Amino acid sequence: MRGASDARSLGVCRTSKDVDISATHHTEAHTYEDDEVIRPADDPGTLRFRCMGTRGSIASPGPGTVGFGGNTPCLDVMAAGRRLIFDAGTGIRSLGEELAGVGGWAGGGGSAGAGGSMEGERRVETTIFLTHFHWDHVQGLPFFMPAHDPGSEIHVVGPAQTGPDGEELSVQDLVQGMMGSSYFPVPMAAMKGVRTFGHLNEGTWEHDGVRVRAMRVKHPSFTVGYRVNVGDRSIAYVPDNELLSDAWPVSADWRARFVGFLSGADVLVHDAMYTEAEYGVYAGHGHSTFRQAMEIATEAGVGELLFFHHDPNRTDEALERLVDRAREEAVVGGLAFGIAAAREREWVEAGP
Repeated sequence: MRGASDARSLGVCRTSKDVDISATHHTEAHTYEDDEVIRPADDPGTLRFRCMGTRGSIASPGPGTVGFGGNTPCLDVMAAGRRLIFDAGTGIRSLGEELAGVGGWAGGGGSAGAGGSMEGERRVETTIFLTHFHWDHVQGLPFFMPAHDPGSEIHVVGPAQTGPDGEELSVQDLVQGMMGSSYFPVPMAAMKGVRTFGHLNEGTWEHDGVRVRAMRVKHPSFTVGYRVNVGDRSIAYVPDNELLSDAWPVSADWRARFVGFLSGADVLVHDAMYTEAEYGVYAGHGHSTFRQAMEIATEAGVGELLFFHHDPNRTDEALERLVDRAREEAVVGGLAFGIAAAREREWVEAGP
């Protein structure tokens, strides 16, 4: 896997319909001067990312997973000088401490948690894009320190859901529900830094030359994958997606549309939770295999494939063996893209 200093350069394709995001304020917004808000210092046109969490289902810390990481999904993206975060699994906690300038990752000795001080030394501005609301993708959100700092500008975007009686559940409804007193000791109202909640089920979000597109994928509940474009650079993030199942309510032409959605992406981060043998047991659970991810990457003509949503029971050693096997299959099959497994905190750059 190549880091930011020597990542490979590849192409891009754009296809989408623009839609507006409907945002609901739950706290009074405030405009800060540019020098008061922490943003990445990347040059315009830059697109790079690091995985802050790579595991699926449940966090799995320990000596056997320290290489690829044991946190659940979170992607930290720096796009044309703007920070975007995708998913809020347990990996978002240490990211929040780093951005706020406290805790071990920032060189300090403090820690952020539901019972401690949540105001950092720096103000943070970012948008968090959620793919869906299963526990492993949202359980870190209450521990994202900048969200509790009234000086922050945090916007949360994701797909609205359908309730048991057919009612629409907004992103704000869903976050508020998971932080209800039966499940969590601190109410959502404590997150003073969260300014807006927005909906993006399928469509496009655009700001300052950064384009984020969403498409529904095959997974329980309304789940989306995202594609980020900055100029001719692009990454696609699809952490939960069962490519071969017909169990999910998508259109008959879904695969063709999905290939178009991914087409030419510099880097594809895709669900590869199972081996082929394991899939025989877990078909219908909403996840794909290593080989299935390679097949969709081939169809879409991507530049690099990163296996993601690692099984929490899979050790680093076992995952390394599976990656080696996938690379051998790629050589035999004449595949043109690079293959690796996502590692926590490793920077990857898209484009030249």
